[in-house]
Amino acid sequence: MKALVYHGEHNITLADVSKPQIEKATDAIVRIVHTTICGTDLGILKGKNPEVASGRILGHEGVGIIEEIGSGVAQFKKGDKVIISCITACGSCIYCKKQMYAHCKDGGWILGHLIDGTQAEYVRIPYADNSLHKIPETVDDETAIMLSDILPTGHEIGVQYGNVKPGDTIAIVGAGPVGMAALLTAQFYSPANIVMMDTDDNRLEFSKKLGATHTINSGTGDVAKFINELTDGEGVDVAIEAVGLPQTFDICQHIIRPGGHIANVGVHGKSVDFQIQELWIKNITLTTGLVNTNTVPMLLNAVASKRISPNKLITHRFKLDQILEAYEVFQNGAKEKALKVLISN
Repeated sequence: MKALVYHGEHNITLADVSKPQIEKATDAIVRIVHTTICGTDLGILKGKNPEVASGRILGHEGVGIIEEIGSGVAQFKKGDKVIISCITACGSCIYCKKQMYAHCKDGGWILGHLIDGTQAEYVRIPYADNSLHKIPETVDDETAIMLSDILPTGHEIGVQYGNVKPGDTIAIVGAGPVGMAALLTAQFYSPANIVMMDTDDNRLEFSKKLGATHTINSGTGDVAKFINELTDGEGVDVAIEAVGLPQTFDICQHIIRPGGHIANVGVHGKSVDFQIQELWIKNITLTTGLVNTNTVPMLLNAVASKRISPNKLITHRFKLDQILEAYEVFQNGAKEKALKVLISN
């Protein structure tokens, strides 16, 4: 089969590799219909994850059709169309019992990381009963793939961990795919104001179409002044960091109000300067996390009822044999006006 293979920092190829086989009774083999590229994949490509072995097939998001199941798989059958969760869950360890699937003792984020992933024609899914979701007939494939990773990530680690409440003023720092997912799902909780911040004016303009009430270019505008004027000098109730840079984390520290929540979603590759001398007295809550995907069933219901349309985040479409071009487009998101790129078999 064809697959996108990692050979070390800044080195990926589309190669012919062996098709995966059932290894354990709880496995399923899924034929990929659609996959996509995540910012985490770019992080691997740039050397942020040295634990990723050369020869690894990348990718942890996908929609596909079950080709084969192990003898221990009870919830699925050959021919089922499924969402592949970016998180693999055994379902029985101490963390899975707490719905902290990201920290599963024999799973977590392993696809495209510690085992071969979804940017291929086929993928092996361990613990299939707990790591796949059937797609209702009312949900199209392009919507469904947004539930592999970015929609639950924005919702769980941004919105839920940030404790967004009705009437809140919230700021989302970073208008990339995950920031946009936080924007979409924050609206479930009826905040009064949603401020989107980014250095890309095109993304800011698009965020208005998705429900942002205010936008500011954090590269050219005075963010602190803007927030002070909007909130009568109080600051925001929730600041969602959706980039993973010291500068964007710093913005969150400077705009949060007493009693507020900073929800860090971005993947940080270096340390940040935590302004504890300013924040110790402000009674803030700071949360971090890797998505657990425990809210995927709820989000499936929401998209099935057309409450939100995350497929609007797809800006580019490619075939698998064009995946190297897709990586180039995604890496140059601002120039190419790219959010999510869809790759189809």
